[in-house]
Amino acid sequence: MGGLSNFDAVLRYFGDKGYKVIIPELPIYSMSLLKTNVRSFAKYLHDFIAFKELDDVILLGNSLGGHIGLYHTKLYPDKVKALIITGSSGLYESAMGGGYTKRGDYEVIKKKAQDVFYDPAVATKEIVDEVYETVNDRNKLIKTLAIAKSAIRHNMAKDLPKMDLPVCIIWGRNDSVTPPEVAEEFQLLLPDSELHWIDKCGHAAMMEHPDEFNTILAEWFERRKL
Repeated sequence: MGGLSNFDAVLRYFGDKGYKVIIPELPIYSMSLLKTNVRSFAKYLHDFIAFKELDDVILLGNSLGGHIGLYHTKLYPDKVKALIITGSSGLYESAMGGGYTKRGDYEVIKKKAQDVFYDPAVATKEIVDEVYETVNDRNKLIKTLAIAKSAIRHNMAKDLPKMDLPVCIIWGRNDSVTPPEVAEEFQLLLPDSELHWIDKCGHAAMMEHPDEFNTILAEWFERRKL
């Protein structure tokens, strides 16, 4: 569910406010299997930022994207001015289920996609179809599992206390993939962080409650003069 459209509301809202918003498309399924990991994607992001000749970037990431943002900040701290994470991996995340033995069953996949959100209606047919296609494509499934294993290997607990930059943590109170205690641990470990909750919200706050997400972030930008 890592479609670029997940951030449409963020793009429109902050674009209208004069921010330069760029959404890079990461090569999740086109990297070699050996490079399908958090570190390689963080390096890819670094190369993208260099290619676009950007400085003092503010990184925003959901789920794996948050983890990549954190790891990029670890590797290239001088390039990042601030960080926003929501439902981020990097400490702990639960899998989409106990395996993919029933990946051919559309209704099973539909239920798993719906479980990512507090409101199952957010998992539109388009989203469910994309997940179903992904888990039934052998190459994509292998890459997806490789990413999941990489996220576990690249645990950030020891790195976070060294990240002395402003971090906004926006979290769904009902996130079942990265539960609320994960957000609390991020806040505890990141020295200059603020934690904001969104009620009746699952793993992708910017999709499920875009207006509230954008308001929280805009007010944080204003307070931090970003």
